[in-house]
Amino acid sequence: MLKRCIVWTRWPLLAALAALLCLGLPARTYAQAPPRPNIVFILMDDLRWDDLACMGHPFVKTPNVDRLAREGALFTNAYATTPLCSPSRACILTGLYAHSHGIRDNTDRSSLSHKLVTFLLLLQRAGYDTAFIGKWHMGVDDAPRPGIDHWVCFKGQGQYLDPELNVNGTRQKRKGYATDILTDEAVSFIQKERARPFVLYLSHKAVHPNLEQRADGSISDPTASNFLPAERHKNLYADAKIPRRPNALIDKLEGKPALMRQLGNLPSLSRKTGTPDSDIRNRLRMLMAAEEGVGRIYQALADKNMLDKTLIVFTSDHGYFYGEHGLNVERRLAYEETARIPLIMRFPPLIKAGTKVDAFALTIDLAPTFLDMAGATPHPRPFSPKGEKGEGLRLHGRSLVPLLKDEKPPWRKSFLIEYFSDKVFPRMDKMGYQAVRTERWQYIHYVDLKDVDELYDLKNDPYEMHNLIGRPDMRPTLTVLQKELESLLRESQ
Repeated sequence: MLKRCIVWTRWPLLAALAALLCLGLPARTYAQAPPRPNIVFILMDDLRWDDLACMGHPFVKTPNVDRLAREGALFTNAYATTPLCSPSRACILTGLYAHSHGIRDNTDRSSLSHKLVTFLLLLQRAGYDTAFIGKWHMGVDDAPRPGIDHWVCFKGQGQYLDPELNVNGTRQKRKGYATDILTDEAVSFIQKERARPFVLYLSHKAVHPNLEQRADGSISDPTASNFLPAERHKNLYADAKIPRRPNALIDKLEGKPALMRQLGNLPSLSRKTGTPDSDIRNRLRMLMAAEEGVGRIYQALADKNMLDKTLIVFTSDHGYFYGEHGLNVERRLAYEETARIPLIMRFPPLIKAGTKVDAFALTIDLAPTFLDMAGATPHPRPFSPKGEKGEGLRLHGRSLVPLLKDEKPPWRKSFLIEYFSDKVFPRMDKMGYQAVRTERWQYIHYVDLKDVDELYDLKNDPYEMHNLIGRPDMRPTLTVLQKELESLLRESQ
């Protein structure tokens, strides 16, 4: 990988010119490429891709998020490479798969998360003013992390009502609804006067349930249904019929022996064990405060004459089950409903309004994209937030910039989804897996159990109800997918 030198300066244009001189390349001009953008990254928690109006929801109204899609790029096939909160957040921050960065589950990973080399750290080194606001969720430690100039964070999961926040090392009790409070903090950061570009990472607690997290990272009741919308939204959608996918209505769970194991007193999966309508309504109500927050951020950027100078990204750490396969909170699985995420980007100097991207985009692509657009370097090996010298490390993700430019570059035809067993959710005990996803096929290899693998033809079975793993005519396809999985694992070591 081409190495760059970082020039410490408060003036972004001079930094960019100096970096290019170090490369021995002609300096970019604004006519040739956009200037380094500000970056506003908005991360939702547990939001499904199909909870948004712009992704086809039949009654939810999300006009501000829809505006992002209308004026920017809507990714129709975006996925989390580990559909679990803590690992996915580390994938986003580092551009690495979970088996590499080491944040493998939702237990207390506080210490390791201090050592991650994140895009925030690298953008800070490249001259950006950096801020993290919201839910860190890699353990319960709310202390500021390296590379972040302005830190506002919950302890552990945080609370929706009157939350306590760590603001740059000082704990402060705030009155009100958490989503609104985090938006207030984001707007205040945008409004500051500064002479350099900024990156704002706004990490909402919504639309996650309001659970208590213990000191070891576990949660008090992982099956609790405690979804708390803002008071002004608590009666929305009262009469709306909740849409259900076929695999939540007619799936007999044939061919899923890993899920159908009898585990203690847990009930067998069925329509009765799926997510109730009341939970789904409250999740969609909770979304509204964040949706309104997107509009407030739009306005704050416009007021500062920065709207078209800022890359705005809206996404989620993973999805959520709405009763598909009889599942509710066990969102760790590789199925479409929890692995697929919304992803929308707006930056007019680069992205044509109304762009739709059908190529696979992954959580691990976000860090490389931000570094690419900012002209920053990938992080060194060995990993170190202190900046010791080392050989350049190839990130597992890829910059999405060529897709945003509609250059139709050669692109991935497959990707890895992985999960590492933990005991927070009893049904997920010994359910670690490595899965390969292609445009047509999904192969799931369970690493802790024997003879329970799954193979789905997504063209003919998009709801993943018919496991083809035992069919003799599928053996050639299975062999190809097994080799592809081995290749993906080998390439990401």
